[in-house]
Amino acid sequence: MQGVNTTANLIGVQETPKAASQIRLDFSSLLGPLFFTWVVQMLLPIFLMQLVYEKEKRLRMMMKMHGLGDGAYWLVTYTWFYALYVLYMIVFIVFGSLIRLNMFIKNNIGVQILLYAIFGHNMIALSFLLSCFFSSAKTATIFAYLVVFGTGLIGSLLLARLMGAGFWWMTIVELVPSFSLFRGLFELGEYSFLAVYRDSYGMKFSNLSDPKNGLVAVYIILALEWWVFMGLAWYLEQVFASGTGNRRHPLFFLDRFRKARHDADNARLNIQAQEVAPAQDEAADVAAEHARVSGLVDYAGNPIVVRDLKKIYPGQDGQPPKLAVRQLNLAIEKGECFGLLGPNGAGKSTSINMMVGLLEPTHGTALIGGYDIRSDMGSIYSLMGVCPQHDLLWETLTGREHLTFYGRLKGLDGKELSDAVEDGLRSVNLWNGGVGDKQAQQYSGGMKRRLSVAISFMGDPLVAYLDEPSTGLDPASRRNLWDVVKSNKAGRAIVLTTHSMEEAETLCDRLGIFVDGRLVCIGNPKEITSRYGGYLVMTLTVAAGQESQARAFVERLAPSARLTYSVSSTLKFELPSDEVSLSGVFAAMADAKADTSAGRLQVLDWGVANATLEEVFIKFARAIGAKAGD
Repeated sequence: MQGVNTTANLIGVQETPKAASQIRLDFSSLLGPLFFTWVVQMLLPIFLMQLVYEKEKRLRMMMKMHGLGDGAYWLVTYTWFYALYVLYMIVFIVFGSLIRLNMFIKNNIGVQILLYAIFGHNMIALSFLLSCFFSSAKTATIFAYLVVFGTGLIGSLLLARLMGAGFWWMTIVELVPSFSLFRGLFELGEYSFLAVYRDSYGMKFSNLSDPKNGLVAVYIILALEWWVFMGLAWYLEQVFASGTGNRRHPLFFLDRFRKARHDADNARLNIQAQEVAPAQDEAADVAAEHARVSGLVDYAGNPIVVRDLKKIYPGQDGQPPKLAVRQLNLAIEKGECFGLLGPNGAGKSTSINMMVGLLEPTHGTALIGGYDIRSDMGSIYSLMGVCPQHDLLWETLTGREHLTFYGRLKGLDGKELSDAVEDGLRSVNLWNGGVGDKQAQQYSGGMKRRLSVAISFMGDPLVAYLDEPSTGLDPASRRNLWDVVKSNKAGRAIVLTTHSMEEAETLCDRLGIFVDGRLVCIGNPKEITSRYGGYLVMTLTVAAGQESQARAFVERLAPSARLTYSVSSTLKFELPSDEVSLSGVFAAMADAKADTSAGRLQVLDWGVANATLEEVFIKFARAIGAKAGD
C-alpha cells in the first residue's frame, strides 16, 4: 500500500545481490620498474670499483708479472662477479615472492630469470668496458652510482612517453642497457597488473609473441650487446694498457701486415736518435761483456741474456727522439745477483720494464730462461718473481693470503704450498706474533716491504727482479732482508736496483753502472772501485781565509789533484794514486802539523781514504753529464 509520504516494507523480501568490488593497488606493478631497475643494477658500482681498484693500485700488473694471464684473469673475475650476481638475484626474487609482490608471483618465473640472467652478463661486460676509462676507483664508483640512479629515472620518464612510438625508436632507446632493463621490468609489471585486474595469470613464454610485448627485443639487444661490450673491453684494454702495463698500437690486430711498417718506423727512430746522440766507444769491460753475449751458444747457465736492447721514445712537439736505453748487452748467470746502479732517468727502470714485458723494445731483445721477450712473454711470466719499487698489496688481505695467492699462481698446492708460505713468512720475520695473519693495511711500511720481497721468491722463480727492496727498512730489518736475498741466490738470477752503495757491495756479485741510457762500466764491486777509483779522497778543514793556501798545498802533493767541493773552509780533493801514495799524504800532513812558521797552513781537521764505490758512481755521473753539456 502506498500513499502520500507513505512507505510499505515487504517483510521477507531482500535486495538483489551485487558483486563485491575493491580497489587493488600493487606497488610492484606500478612503481616496480623504476625501483627494481635501481635494485638490479646495484652491483654495477661494486664490479667497476674492484676492476679499477686493481688497475689503480697496479695489482693487475703485479698478478700478470707473476704468471696470471689476461685470459685467466678475465675468466676468474667474470665468474666471481656472476656468482655474486646470481646469489644477489636469488635473494631478490625469493624476497619479492615471500612478500607476495604480484610481479614475482603472477609472471612465469622462467621469463623473469631469463631477463635477469641475460642482463647480469650484460652488466658485467659493461663493467669491464667502463673500467678501461678510469684510473681512480673512487671516481669510477661515483660515476657508476650516477649511471644506476640516473638511467632509472630517465628510463621511467622517457620510455613511458615512447611506448606508443615506432619499433625503431624504441630499439634505439633500448640500446642503453639500463633502458632495456626498465623496458623488460615494465612489461612484467604491465602483465602482472592486468593479471590482478582480470584475476588471471601474468606473462608466460607463450605471451612473448604478443604484438605489443617488447621483452623479446630486450632479450636480443642485451645478448648482442654482451658481445660488443666484451670485444670493445678487450680491445681498449690492449690499447689503453688498462692495468696490463704494455700499451699496444690501435691497429695491433694487423701486426702481421704492419710488421714491415713497424720495422721501418723503428729504423727511422734509430737514425734520428743516432743523429742526436752519436754512438760512443764502449769501455773495455763493457765491450768484453758485449763480446761474451755475442759468443753465447748455450743459454742454460744464463737465465737472462740481453742482446742489443734499445728503447727510443719518439719526440714530442718537435723535440728529437729520446734514447732511454742504448744498445744494452748483458748476460746474467744462475746464482748471480746483478746490480743496476745509476741516477734517476739513467735507463735502469726502462731496461727492467722491457725485460718484464711492460715496455716493448725499439730494437734488440732479451732471452729470459730461453724465451724471447718479444714473442714469449706468456711463458716468461711463470719463470719470474718481482718486488716492485712500490708495494703492490691488497689492503684487506693478510700476509699469509698474499703468499698463498701468489704461490698458487706459480702452480703450488697442498703441503708444498703451505710449507712455502710458512717459509716465506719466517724468512722475512712476519711469522712471530701472528703478524702474517694480520691484514696488510695494519702493516708498517717496512713490513709491507718485507712481504713484497717474500712474494718475489714464491714458487722458486728462475729470475727475480728486486727494485730497491730495502727502501724504508730499519738497519736490523735491512740486514735480515739481505740475508734473505743471499739465501735465495742459488739456482736463479737476481737483478737488483738500489741507491745504496752498501747494499750493492753486500749483495751483488757484479754491478753495472747506467748513465744517460748507457752501461758505462761492469764488474764486481771491488774491480770497479780499483779500476775506476784510482785516486785518494782527501778532506781538509783549514782556518778561515786559507782556502787558496790549502789548494796550493794539495797541488804540491799531487799536481793533477781535483777539487770536488768546497763548503766554508772544508775542501774535498781527488788525488791520483799514481802521483801520491797514502803514506806520502800522511808524511805531508805530519810536516804541515809540525810547521810553526808565521803564515803556515792551519789544518783544523783532515782525512784521507781510498775511493769508494759511491765516489766512483758520482764520478761517472759527472763525467757523462759534462759530455752531455758540451
